[in-house]
This record gives sequence, C-alpha cells and structure tokens, in this order.
Amino acid sequence: MSPRNLLTNPCWSAKDLGQALPDSPHAVSVALPRWKDVIAYEEKDPSVLKTLRSVYPRFGLNPLVLEVAQRAHKPPQWGECSVWPYPDIKTAEKARNFCHHKASGSKTIISEVLGLHCLIADAQATNAAKAFWQHTGLGASSRLAAIALNQEKAPLPSVGIKARSALKQRLAEIYCCPSQNIELHPSGMAALARALEAITTLHPNRPTLQLGFPYVDVLKLPQTIFEGSDLCLKTDPTAIEAELQKKKPAAVIVELPSNPMLQCIDLLTVSKLAHERGIPVIADDTIGSAVNINALPYADLIFSSLTKSFAGRGDILAGALVISPESHWSKSLKEILTNIDLTELSDADAVELEETSRDVKERLPKLNRACLTLKTKLEAHPAVARVLHPEKCPNFQALMRPGAGHGCLLSFELVGGLSQAKRVYDTLEICKGPSLGTNFTLACPYVLLAHYQELIWASKCGVPTDLLRVSVGLEKPDKLWERFEKALQN
Repeated sequence: MSPRNLLTNPCWSAKDLGQALPDSPHAVSVALPRWKDVIAYEEKDPSVLKTLRSVYPRFGLNPLVLEVAQRAHKPPQWGECSVWPYPDIKTAEKARNFCHHKASGSKTIISEVLGLHCLIADAQATNAAKAFWQHTGLGASSRLAAIALNQEKAPLPSVGIKARSALKQRLAEIYCCPSQNIELHPSGMAALARALEAITTLHPNRPTLQLGFPYVDVLKLPQTIFEGSDLCLKTDPTAIEAELQKKKPAAVIVELPSNPMLQCIDLLTVSKLAHERGIPVIADDTIGSAVNINALPYADLIFSSLTKSFAGRGDILAGALVISPESHWSKSLKEILTNIDLTELSDADAVELEETSRDVKERLPKLNRACLTLKTKLEAHPAVARVLHPEKCPNFQALMRPGAGHGCLLSFELVGGLSQAKRVYDTLEICKGPSLGTNFTLACPYVLLAHYQELIWASKCGVPTDLLRVSVGLEKPDKLWERFEKALQN
C-alpha cells in the first residue's frame, strides 16, 4: 500500500486520531484532529495515548525507540525505572551526569542494547532523565532504532560521510559561509545545546537572556540544563540595553521570527548593544529560514532545526549550528567546540536529509508564496480577527535576502474567540498536529501544545490560548483556501 497523500487526503477528522504525519515510521508529527484530542493528549488520557502511532520525538519515545528501550534489562531491585536510548556512550554519560547533578542519591546505569546506549534511571532520577532527553534533543533517532532492531539497513560509513559533506556544502551555499563553520546535529535543540556548551565555556556561571516570547525549549534548555536564562519581553532598545547592563548575560538568544507570534526582534540594534558589552548573540532562524534571511553579520552563532522546512518531509530529525565568520569570537568558539564531544547527525538520517533537501532552494519560495497567499485571504475574511505573519515587520525586512520571502508559518485569531477557534479547528480539513515546515499544511492550537501547564503565564505574555498556528504546505493554493473558507463559514 502506498503512503497516504496528505496534500489531497489530509488527516483532519476524528477517525484520523493518532495517525502518523506523514505516513512513516519516522514521522515527527501525529494527528490530533479535534480540540478535545489536544487536551486529552496533554492530560495523558490513556484512550488517546494508545491510539498514537507517532510522537514528536523529543516529547516522547518514537515507537521504534520505545521498542529498543523495552529490551533493556532493568535492575529488578530498583522498582519503577525509565529507559532512554542514546546514540553513543558519551552522550548517555552526559545524560547520566545531569541526572546525578539534579537528583543527588539517585541511581542510574548505562546499558548497551542492540548497539545503542540506554540510560536506565530509577524513579528518583526519571524527571531529570526526561528533561535532558526533551530539552537537549540528543536521544537516539528512530532510524538508529530501526537499524538496531534489524528493520532497516545501515548505510555504509563512507556513504554517511559523503551525505554529511554534501549537507554542509549545501548549507554553506545558503548561509554564504565556509562549510568548516557548520556542524550537523541530531536535532535543532541539540545544536542549541552545543552552542550553550561553548558559551558556558566562554562565559562560565552566567545565565543567558532570551529576548521575545520563546519557543518553549529554547527557554527551557538553558534554564534547566545549563546556567539558567532570563526572559525579556520588552522590545524598546533602551529597555533592552538596561537589561543587558543589569543582567550581564553569557549570551543573548533570539528567534527570527518568534513562535507563534511571528514577531522579529531588532537584531541589528540588539547585536550592536550586546557586542559593545562583550556579549555574544545566538539566533534561531528555523522559521525565517536562511534561504530568506541573513543573520550572520549580527549573530555569532545560529542554530536551526533542519527537521522543518529544510527537510520538508516531516520524518527526519536534524539540526545545524553555524559559527559566523564575522563573529569576534569565531576563532575562540571553533577552538572550544573542538574540545567538546560532538553527537553528530547519524549516517542514516544524514543520507535521508541530503536527498530530501536537494530541492530546498526551489521549494522554500513556493512555501513563502503559498503562506503569503493564505495570509492575505485570511486577513480579508470577516470571521478572522487578526493574522500574525512577518510580512510587514521592519525588523524581519532588515534581514531579508534580495527576492526572498517570509517563511511558511502564520498564526491567526478568530472573531468569537475560543469557542470559534475550537469549531474552526475541528472542522478544518487539513492535517492537524505538532511541528511545522512540512510539505503538507499542518495546523495546531500551538499554545495548548507548548504551554498547557502554563496557559495563564502565556496569556500574560500576550500569547492567547485560542491562537491557531498554520504551517502552509504545497497544496494548490485555491484548493487549500477552499478548505479554510469552508471551515470559517460553517
């Protein structure tokens, strides 16, 4: 049976609950087609959880990874334990060291299972083990698990090396920098973890400073795993300057643009203010995409989730870290990173990513145009109260490459608020689940998925619960609009 064509036959109705998005054992999204499904998922309702054929990889164990974990021998005298497969012993040891740091007196062991290295954590260490797995994105990928289980064949090491080299060269051409300045990682968060390891060496015992409302783990990673992070929602340069002067952070972290509000900080000004005080800048360009924007003149380190629009398929977990050749710390950062163990993107994932990203320069402009078309139509519809998109953001425009677009993501609110958001979400005939950048359109009530336990805090930050986020895909624009129009008019 051929995989389901999600462009023409999306997973949108109750019967699609739990379907992998896309129809692949390595899918990074899962169908949550109704508002109540999202709530049940967040509340860990067993009736919903048992239907899930996939899971966003950092927020749980992919079924293949779970199968490896289930084969680990748990010490029976420990009672309840958790198991977390990692690609190599050094990465598993990082996870174990974190557990012992956070949960003194806890018990952990590392056990090799089918060639992967599983951290086995007792009940006392499990919360720390889960946090490290989620926030760092360093866990074993589903492809590594499939190979370990003898369900897929491993590519020859030489093929993996060739694929990584091609990927670095492709990214170097996009970023306009030497390929030697690019590292490949098992996820976007793994790339940020690597950046923070370098920054912690450069400026030890100092927290970072996040500017603008953050993607949940971009804030949680430095807060939980490293030296902490403060959050500044102010956008006025004078206020930011005061924060920099007061906090003296190890680095400033920005998202270009932010998720899900799609606002872009004034990177040119922030960079100047930070660099005058000897503070590096770390930027996340996942949503904007380096195809569209150029942040290297202003950011010292850029991390990006290649899982998203760079890959497009939605079944590869990968990330990149780029050292700006224009950075004052470029040489120092390279030397520091040389001395830190690297968890590199696996051969199997690199081979798949190299193949699917070959058309990225042609595909991204199509996504840009499709998203802008939908944004314009939504703005004109009387049922829509507000559309969030970077098109008219001067700070985003200041970073745009000639002839570039604004990315594939938008968010919108409806007249009628929460009740209307629920109704439109439930009836919208497109795929619905976490993640973004897929070739098929994908929607979600983002704030519920990312901040379910802190909805009041998110609302105080200006991020409403009824916001619907849409990653626009490669469907025919008129057909896609018909689906939105139908949902908006019901």
